[in-house]
Amino acid sequence: MSKNVYDTLKERGLIAQTTHEDEIRELLGKERVTFYIGFDPTADSLHVGHFLQMVVMKHMQDAGHRPIALVGGGTGMVGDPSGRTDMRSMMNQETIQHNCDCFKKQLGMLIDFSDDKAIMVNNADWLLDLNYIAFLREIGTCFSVNKMLTAECFKKRIEKGLSFLEFNYMLMQAYDFLMLNRKYGCKIELGGDDQWSNILAGIDLCRRKDQTQTYGMTFTLLTTSEGIKMGKTAKGALWLDPEKCKPYDFYQYWVNVQDADVINCLKLITFVPMDEIREMEKWEGKELNAAKKRLAYEVTKLVHGEEEAQKAQKAAEELFVGGGVSENMPTTELAAGEAIGAGILDVLLKTGLIPSKAEGRRLVQQNGLSVNEKKVNDPNMTVTAELFAGDGMIIKKGKKVFHRVVIK
Repeated sequence: MSKNVYDTLKERGLIAQTTHEDEIRELLGKERVTFYIGFDPTADSLHVGHFLQMVVMKHMQDAGHRPIALVGGGTGMVGDPSGRTDMRSMMNQETIQHNCDCFKKQLGMLIDFSDDKAIMVNNADWLLDLNYIAFLREIGTCFSVNKMLTAECFKKRIEKGLSFLEFNYMLMQAYDFLMLNRKYGCKIELGGDDQWSNILAGIDLCRRKDQTQTYGMTFTLLTTSEGIKMGKTAKGALWLDPEKCKPYDFYQYWVNVQDADVINCLKLITFVPMDEIREMEKWEGKELNAAKKRLAYEVTKLVHGEEEAQKAQKAAEELFVGGGVSENMPTTELAAGEAIGAGILDVLLKTGLIPSKAEGRRLVQQNGLSVNEKKVNDPNMTVTAELFAGDGMIIKKGKKVFHRVVIK
């Protein structure tokens, strides 16, 4: 191993906190380390927040270390209260298993699971059949309720009411680390910075039960320069599944990031060499648009493959240069009865371009909506058959969002 991966992660700004910085760096420099990151199956797709964790896993794997992707078939039955003000909805085992299967496919985009280079483990294997009394006697005695209540992950929830079900989550995640250490020799737990309290609990449990030294490291959360979590769109989270978020929309999200965020995103979620990024840091104004295009292309290529990234890039360029028409542009097909005679806001809702009619009216009032290159001044405008002649109805939202509607 030439360059220590710890230095790579630090240089790119990925590390938020570590439990033992010098020891972790030394460990990563001298041996093949097994580490884990947990993914709770709360949906059937990972999103861009998870993607940052996948990038860290790849940096680690490329440096010769072995990732364990732990899917929470057990913890998903409870739900992590960290970073939340409300309780997660309960899921059945079939849904959880389906979501876990979807995760493995998506994790395989960046992580090599062949020949034991990485493994995927499900904590349902040891959590679902636990004997409650035995668990309380063996694990519960290692936890101080007073100390748990001071943890950041519980503080927000206590104000609104924390269920006893969720209070158990920290014990379960700590038990995961203990089991992974025993079964696979896992030495480091990684996670988002909101996982810090849970990671410390796992390290403490490994020390108390087995007298083993384990370590923890958290990553920077993917936020804007104002500290707002990135990855939220009008349609919800920025999903990695192309059915939930089309590659073109995914590409557009990154092309449209703020100037202040583009360099940070290049460091955190791409593998563009730091020398190149340092050059881009000197860029200003319109030059930064080239950095945004590079960011959008690189991230889309990692998530959706080179072909889809090229298609998205080509569509974006054709739309801006070619007056809003491209064969690769995002398109919605509607039945004639759904579109012709309907209000323009109803059609916008069906395309997902607006989250609500109130938002659509605001868009029209601010002169932000065009249909076939004509400004829409009336939010109650009726859609007619003539609008679909030629290439279909081309909707332009703001300066940069184009969408075609065609009749089936």
